[in-house]
Amino acid sequence: MLLIGSHVGFNKDTQLLGSLNEALSYKANTFMFYTGAPQNTRRSNISKEITEEALEIMKKNNLDYSKVIVHAPYIVNLATADPEKFIFAVNFIKSELKRCQELGIKYIVLHPGSHVGSGIETGITNIAKGLNMILGETDVMILLETMAGKGTEVGSKLEELAKIINLVQDKDHIGICLDTCHLNDAGYDIVNFDDFLTKFDSLIGINKIKCVHINDSKNELGSHKDRHENIGFGKIGFTTLINIIYNDKLKDVPKILETPYVDRQFAPYKYEIEMIRNKKFAENLLDKIRQQN
Repeated sequence: MLLIGSHVGFNKDTQLLGSLNEALSYKANTFMFYTGAPQNTRRSNISKEITEEALEIMKKNNLDYSKVIVHAPYIVNLATADPEKFIFAVNFIKSELKRCQELGIKYIVLHPGSHVGSGIETGITNIAKGLNMILGETDVMILLETMAGKGTEVGSKLEELAKIINLVQDKDHIGICLDTCHLNDAGYDIVNFDDFLTKFDSLIGINKIKCVHINDSKNELGSHKDRHENIGFGKIGFTTLINIIYNDKLKDVPKILETPYVDRQFAPYKYEIEMIRNKKFAENLLDKIRQQN
């Protein structure tokens, strides 16, 4: 069964229930959320009652909660050589994993980080060191996201991610989240996606892929810019994305849309999910979204 959903909101009043209701409104059968704002580390307490109510509704809707994903905020940076910022990142990610455990979430996506001038090898070493300080306290798996290579980002090359994983002691709790926009912008030709998966399998192991962010890209192959586009309206294209979404090797892996709001105000996810299920590109999609909102 196709597991398709999108990023949804999460606020302190409705929490998981609000996230779930938003996902269901898009006709999604999975979803991803931040446990607070992605731009900061302020967090509210998790309500057990709201979580239990949400879980009951998921059961009624046959939504597999084990495939729901949390995303860590962008601003924590395990790759940094700054000792104070490094310890802050470690402690915050530890607290996020505990929040995931409270929510019953199995997977959290993490941007590996940026070395900020200290060099790629130092960044890799720092990330692995941080992960070894974090993993083991909960049963939550950290999924390192493939990055576009913007600035001093670590993780735009599979070899870099492989090095990190090789240095991690608790390999049962480390995995990968592919991002199609990031892969394109990093220089991977995902038109030949099976060839990419063969390379991934040889370096890391295809069993480590636990989530795929499905995004088109505004940028040419290898641009290192990281600008998402709506499905079928970018440089990757609808056919390539459909082939990735329906690839048999990843059939049990949740696919999560992080495409931009139309005109920065209209959520596209209900319409994009419908288009993906129909496997037919709707050239008038963006106009349709504008008309119906």
